[in-house]
Amino acid sequence: MVERLTLSRRLFVGFNYVFLTLLGVLCILPLVHVLAVSFSSSSAASAGYVKLWPVDFTLESYKYVLGKEEFFQSILMTLKRVAAGLIINMVLTVLVAYPLSKEVQKFRGRTIYAWVFVFTMLFNGGLIPLYMTVKYTGMLDSVWALVLPQAVPIFNMILLLNFFRGLPKELEEAAFMDGAGHWTTLWKIFVPLSAPALATITMFTMVFHWNSWFDGLIFMNSPDNYPLQSYLQTVVIQQNFTSASLETIAELQKISDRTFKSAQIFLGSLPILLVYPFLQRFFLKGIVLGSVKE
Repeated sequence: MVERLTLSRRLFVGFNYVFLTLLGVLCILPLVHVLAVSFSSSSAASAGYVKLWPVDFTLESYKYVLGKEEFFQSILMTLKRVAAGLIINMVLTVLVAYPLSKEVQKFRGRTIYAWVFVFTMLFNGGLIPLYMTVKYTGMLDSVWALVLPQAVPIFNMILLLNFFRGLPKELEEAAFMDGAGHWTTLWKIFVPLSAPALATITMFTMVFHWNSWFDGLIFMNSPDNYPLQSYLQTVVIQQNFTSASLETIAELQKISDRTFKSAQIFLGSLPILLVYPFLQRFFLKGIVLGSVKE
């Protein structure tokens, strides 16, 4: 049956297309401007001539950024954080969401445990107790200080919990009848069927660890151990970074404070921009269509 589009329906669809297109453009324009500034000359960027297209195209800012040892040290720390954080977060999220997705009849303490997790999402002990906990457990100045305090992302756990609840119960019952236990059912049935949800949570986790900067400033005593976003934060808030770092007048004429910062910001965002298209296809993908036959 073909749906007949009325005039009001066509106007609504057209408005949605226009609104979402404008919203997408507004999200992209700042990144395009930063990219244009990073490829522009020092004089053009300082004079404010750069809008959405580079003026006096040059790669000097990128050459200078890629020649800084601190930049690569921060990227290495961020890669360690993303790798460790992604593994720990995903494993614990799956292990917590599976039992909490069961009915109260099958898991009597489910409601209590669920409220304990929700309580931690709404309330916390504060920054000072968190810092003291990290300090006295010996995690300061290490990647574990950036990973373990956020080991169980409650929001992601709730998303996966609700996803598990939506899976057909007939699949679980069939697995139990064939002799499978909870462990086998989780990893052989629930996890493979949850690929779209897991891909979404994976993206959320990667973006969280890649973009986090505040905990790096707090838990890292040495700037050499800063993750990328903490390092970029210190660069962006400094007013005279370029004049303090460049040693010669020739270098000062090639790049400016704006082009230098823009190049670092774009390089810091590039990995997430490259990863996102590969995971986006899972977001709207069908989940268990055709899994259960009547």
